[in-house]
Amino acid sequence: MSLVSHATSERRGENHWLLRFELHLPYAYEALWHALTTPDGLRGWLAAADVLERRLGGAVTLRWLNTGTVVTGHVTAWDVERVAEYTVSEHGRIRFHLEAVGTDSTVIRFVNERGGSDEDRLDCLAGWHEHFELLDAALAGRPTDWSAWTDTRWARLRESYGSFTSVRKAS
Repeated sequence: MSLVSHATSERRGENHWLLRFELHLPYAYEALWHALTTPDGLRGWLAAADVLERRLGGAVTLRWLNTGTVVTGHVTAWDVERVAEYTVSEHGRIRFHLEAVGTDSTVIRFVNERGGSDEDRLDCLAGWHEHFELLDAALAGRPTDWSAWTDTRWARLRESYGSFTSVRKAS
């Protein structure tokens, strides 16, 4: 499994955050694009895409299979095989920017711009971290069995993020 590094977060005003991950994954960008932008791909690591109109302005409804959370929104950026961005209720702006490194490796620059308390920030950092570990496993041929999911890994990550200071103030 590829190592997912701790994210950084930046305060953007009162109760507004910018969460960032940079992932270096040993997979071609085509495989990542599929995992980030199709119902089958998303189900393996993130959520069921009950609605996913794969175009700028298209409707999106994601249902988290581990928590039951449902979010709705729109595709707010779409550059095929490069950028997919969904802006949805509760989670705010979720942006995946892919950059191929050679033919068999890809960097994902992920940004989640969202509202919420510091506790919400820590919950989301742990959640995204775990989901990116699940993405790596799904790409390796082991999609998530949501019926067997527990919050044990999330809780360890949440504790880790609570003790890991990574907040910057926007200038």
